[in-house]
Amino acid sequence: MSAVLLIAGADSSGGAGLARDLRTLAHFNTAAVCALTAVTVQSNTRVLGVYPLPPEVVRAQIEAALATRPVGAIKIGMLANAAVALAVAASLPPQVPLVLDPVLAASSGGELLDAAGRAALRTELLPRATLLTPNIPEAAALLEGSPALDESELLRQAWALLELGPQAVLLKGGHGHGREAVDVLVQRGEPPRRYTAPRSPNTCRGTGCALASAIAAGLAAGLPLADSCLRARAYVLELLRAAA
Repeated sequence: MSAVLLIAGADSSGGAGLARDLRTLAHFNTAAVCALTAVTVQSNTRVLGVYPLPPEVVRAQIEAALATRPVGAIKIGMLANAAVALAVAASLPPQVPLVLDPVLAASSGGELLDAAGRAALRTELLPRATLLTPNIPEAAALLEGSPALDESELLRQAWALLELGPQAVLLKGGHGHGREAVDVLVQRGEPPRRYTAPRSPNTCRGTGCALASAIAAGLAAGLPLADSCLRARAYVLELLRAAA
């Protein structure tokens, strides 16, 4: 089975970032190769420091990872700044499925991608993405608008994000309100898909990382995008149930 290339930051709490990605791929018996973009100093409640790696180091890691073994999918998480984002964009191999999780801020509120980095992500990485997986606040930030308050606005923003270049968008509704959490998947040439689940009262850090990595594992295994999303959502729901 092909490996997944993980391009992500390190979280000292172990709850998110590369640590969560690796645990997710292990669950799906999927091999990983890695490129670290930044070291963060975090607890479960605070971001205490963010230390981006030099872009040339990030690029060298990606080149070495790609030379190590066949890669069937790529998952990109935290990028930290524009220089790292541009280095990653310049290093990506063509025609390998790419799941882009736009990590803009930690769940505790600390910024994880600066304004210039967000601009680079929009222009250089979104058009390369097979799938973009924002949550409601991330979608609003990428569109420079207000967070979606209902399902119709969620769907409108998903289509608007699709116009920025990715082949598909899975807009996650976990930050919304109501008894059900609704995710919407839109992709070019296909009708939208709606995924629902009872809204969990539990919280678990790193669910966005886990979802994107699980989808990448499915793509690396040859699963269709919609099936990969469905399987990944089931895994994340199990993580939330286990967090009770």
